[in-house]
Amino acid sequence: MSRSIRKVLFGLLIIFLLIALSAAIFIPYSIRRSFPRVEGEIRLDGLNAPVDVIRDDFGVPHIYATTQHDLFFAQGYVHAQDRFWQMDFWRHIGSARLAEMFGESQLENDIFLRTLGWARIAEQELALLDENSRAILQAYADGVNAYLADHGGTALSLEYLFLRLLNPGYQVEPWQPLHTLTWAKVMAWDLGGNLDQEIERAVLLQTLTPEQVASISPGYPPAHPLIAPDFQLGEKPPLQLARGGEDSPLEAAAPLLTDLRARLAALEKTLGSRTIGLGSNSWVISGELTGSGSPILANDPHLGAQMPSIWYMVGLHCTPKGEACPYEVSGVSFAGAPGVIIGHNDRIAWGLTNLGPDVQDLYIEKVNPDNPNQYEVNGEWRDMELVRETILVSGGEPVELTVRYTRHGPVISDTTYLPEEFGEAAELEFPDPYAIALRWTALEPNFIFRAIWKFNQAEDWEEFREGAEEFAAPVQNLVYADIDGNIGYQTPGSIPIRANGNGMLPVPG
Repeated sequence: MSRSIRKVLFGLLIIFLLIALSAAIFIPYSIRRSFPRVEGEIRLDGLNAPVDVIRDDFGVPHIYATTQHDLFFAQGYVHAQDRFWQMDFWRHIGSARLAEMFGESQLENDIFLRTLGWARIAEQELALLDENSRAILQAYADGVNAYLADHGGTALSLEYLFLRLLNPGYQVEPWQPLHTLTWAKVMAWDLGGNLDQEIERAVLLQTLTPEQVASISPGYPPAHPLIAPDFQLGEKPPLQLARGGEDSPLEAAAPLLTDLRARLAALEKTLGSRTIGLGSNSWVISGELTGSGSPILANDPHLGAQMPSIWYMVGLHCTPKGEACPYEVSGVSFAGAPGVIIGHNDRIAWGLTNLGPDVQDLYIEKVNPDNPNQYEVNGEWRDMELVRETILVSGGEPVELTVRYTRHGPVISDTTYLPEEFGEAAELEFPDPYAIALRWTALEPNFIFRAIWKFNQAEDWEEFREGAEEFAAPVQNLVYADIDGNIGYQTPGSIPIRANGNGMLPVPG
């Protein structure tokens, strides 16, 4: 081997070693940069008084504060310390702004989610909230933003190292109360799966008999147990599915429903599969049946697996607990939302599992062949409400979107007819005189987090039930126990009362 070749090989070896050494230093440094600071003193603007955050042997933070504002400010700060990438990703889902992070690959998902309009409903909810609820949301947001003020890039989370390669111009924006409210819509979507079943039945009816479809998708067996065994349901008519004639709206809208089913399946690749069919568990035992003489409550909610976990354990402690700061509560929270979702305070304990009632209905709207923005109501053409949306796309041009609304809700079948070139404005051609609109209880303003905050500070069963009144969507099973030996069960949530039909199939609008 010549001397010159040896020099070249030696030089390449040196370069390789330098790269390996740099990687050995840079990668651990990038990973550790985002680790939360768990010792010492941090000085922050925005607090009324000192706050103590004590992490136990399992790393669970317990927050001790003298005011409600400081308590939720600190919870926002700690959530951001540990989970900000998760928070950032989920708020982009809730606001249908994934393409701003990941580019055109997420545009179709944004179009569908923007059509559902979670952020539009959350804006309505925010405007209707009482002063105290607004104060809680703002204190939490201020805490998150206090962390963002002096952390960025990989100091926030390692994921931003890789996002920078995909989207060099991405900038983390401040947290807003709106982002917490859209989080609730994401959870309601995850826990409400009957839309898929309604579409599935309608598609199956194109090739199977109603009896065959009913055997594949049966109702609840009459002989099976009820949570309230003494409750009298009255006579229940047998489950019926009707295919309809060749000219029926259900038959004519079958291609729309088939395309919509494919659109929902594609969405799951980003959001993860929904928790349909996962059986959560909860139970509460009277103290009359326990060795201690006190109730025992257990809760095992089965949500879809993800990394990191959807749950975040935390303790919120007012020092002292009183009217101005009424919290002494521990349990699991959602990163992105103030309060404890499931847990116990110094007086009561509670658990949640998904009930899974039918709260989503599809309507087959007949569209005016001379005007695609009109639909038929009782023999007359009525104008749809048109909402203009602009979707920003990393690395591409903004996309303009028009969401059509009927009296039932957004027309979600429009999302199956997308322009071939997203960057160009295009008139959508509808191949048939029908459109599919979605009515869903979560698309009506509700205040689920206000229910959670009432649970957190409830002293007894009646106060707990007052909180449950605010729990509209998703509909849940609640189990309850308190230190006085009381146990209870309640189903809070909005469930449709239908004038016609049983919710099993899409119906004419």
